[in-house]
Amino acid sequence: MNAGYQSRVTRGLSASSEARQMMADWLRITQAPKSQAPDYRTMLIQRYPSGLINDAEIEALLGILHS
Repeated sequence: MNAGYQSRVTRGLSASSEARQMMADWLRITQAPKSQAPDYRTMLIQRYPSGLINDAEIEALLGILHS
């Protein structure tokens, strides 16, 4: 009945040291300068089409991002 069935061993997520280094380099390069805080309001307005979310919803999202 189970002839030929091979059990699969679930492995935890792991990455090679090279992959981790590449991710660290990418994060370092793409990170916004610490002295310059991102403008979340502009990012949200650009991300969502006009009329999709109103000002109150934008303010709520900003409140979550700043907390």
